[in-house]
Amino acid sequence: MRFTQLVSKTLREDPPEAETASHRLMLKAGLIQQLASGIYSYLPLAWRAIRKIESVIREEMDAAGGQEIMMPTLQPMEIWEHTGRRSAFGDTLFSLEDRRGRPMVLAPTHEEVVTSIVRSNVQSYRDLPVILYQIQTKFRDEPRPRAGLIRVREFDMKDAYSFNADEESLDQSYQAMAQAYRNIYRRCDLPVLMAEADSGAIGGKDSHEFILATPTGEDTVITCPSCSYTANAEKAVAGLAEAPAESAQAMEEVSTPGIKTIASLAEFLNITEDKTIKAVFYSADGEVVLVSVRGDLEVNEVKLKNALHATDLRLATDEEVKGAGLVAGSASAVGLNGIKRIADTSITNGANFVVGANKPDTHLTGANYPRDFEVDVLTDIALAQPGQLCPHCGHALEATRGIEVGHIFKLGTFFSESMGALFLDNEGEQQPIIMGCYGIGVGRLLAAAIEQNHDDKGLVFPIPIAPYQIHLVGLNLSDEEVAAAADKLYSDLWEQGFETLYDDRTDQAAGVKFNDADLIGLPVRLVISPRNLKNGVVEVKGRKDAEAETIPNDELFTRLSEILS
Repeated sequence: MRFTQLVSKTLREDPPEAETASHRLMLKAGLIQQLASGIYSYLPLAWRAIRKIESVIREEMDAAGGQEIMMPTLQPMEIWEHTGRRSAFGDTLFSLEDRRGRPMVLAPTHEEVVTSIVRSNVQSYRDLPVILYQIQTKFRDEPRPRAGLIRVREFDMKDAYSFNADEESLDQSYQAMAQAYRNIYRRCDLPVLMAEADSGAIGGKDSHEFILATPTGEDTVITCPSCSYTANAEKAVAGLAEAPAESAQAMEEVSTPGIKTIASLAEFLNITEDKTIKAVFYSADGEVVLVSVRGDLEVNEVKLKNALHATDLRLATDEEVKGAGLVAGSASAVGLNGIKRIADTSITNGANFVVGANKPDTHLTGANYPRDFEVDVLTDIALAQPGQLCPHCGHALEATRGIEVGHIFKLGTFFSESMGALFLDNEGEQQPIIMGCYGIGVGRLLAAAIEQNHDDKGLVFPIPIAPYQIHLVGLNLSDEEVAAAADKLYSDLWEQGFETLYDDRTDQAAGVKFNDADLIGLPVRLVISPRNLKNGVVEVKGRKDAEAETIPNDELFTRLSEILS
């Protein structure tokens, strides 16, 4: 590709709307163009990189036994209502009506459709296992699109689905997909963490995310450097140091005028926050719930939502809190009835807590569970934090920021049972097919790779997913001899199998061309100039290298092969 023919143009200034490095650099280097909030066009350089990622994905999915299909994005609403997922996805589901007034969906995912395909084509255990996959455009009406391709409303995704006769077979498919994902990221030169995760609105049990570590990531991963325990913060479990043993005291009221927060309560009473129990109010599917957690911890809303089996979970409004008879700033489960009470297991680690007295400006000291209060549900609903203890080895946990670039999980039989996808087992009995689901956001993977691979000059493309391998820069192309040599080298590079972008502009100075080469970030830059031509050499510089080297013309292709290998 010649630069003078390239549709996209580079920018000299940083785009003011860019939020992250990948967003800024993809706009500045001319890889993407925004049409509306969360909706982007892939320009030629980005699309070439996307196609390379897709090629790697297809090769690994096929090697793992996957069969590629293509399913419709436009789907009838009735299949989403049939499985109950219309309400599960809520406002993120794009909906419309066709000309006959029938409600339709722009699909964010394809479990219903792929299950209907298998229902029609699998009758016996002899037809299983099956792995189907596609690379397809999907839609989600994100409330806050951000960071370019990281969180968008229209996106490209590889989703795969496994169908198995039993749990053992499902586990084999799951492990095969996990290995395929590891291969994909390795081949794309992207180091990832495989973290235990929550399955989200789609449901399921065993679940893992693949996280590309970067400080600007929107996900937090909790890791143990000792035993390699790794989990998304939404899923992570942490142990607490055992609280010192102490005799249970009697409860006493204490006046706490104007005290509304745990921090101010601890300061007022000259205690540490872990000697308090925090009360938080939520609305779970319209029902106000009192949540109790030790004062030094935070509520994990994903765990809470799962524990309550809630579809819609949010903090309760002031009006809802008052309507439930609760006293904000001085509430607790002590003596409280007529409201659902759920507590984190941390309230069992310690004694003589300070809790709200359920009347204004008053707290209770010496509160102990279960002597002084009861709860309806006692389970882990706390957010794991760095410094807490690994649940497996007891080592201090650490936290890493990152971007999710893949998600795999076991769906079980929810879709097969609700949609009648059954098979005859070896005894002639009908059984529901057991499913797994495996997704990779292709555009997000590209953005994540850029987020991790850039410097102050621009992109630093990993070799396997770079749009082109070589950035050929011709200097003083008004000199006919130099122009002819550069044109010949450009042709020879392609003939030798080196994908090359040729900066053939005659109206730009050398500094502009070098800046654009650094901004676009292809793996290798070649420079042909009058001086190099006279000396029979070509200047070669790896994008990650500090200095360039001069290579004799007859050794150039060998050297390029070495660099790009």
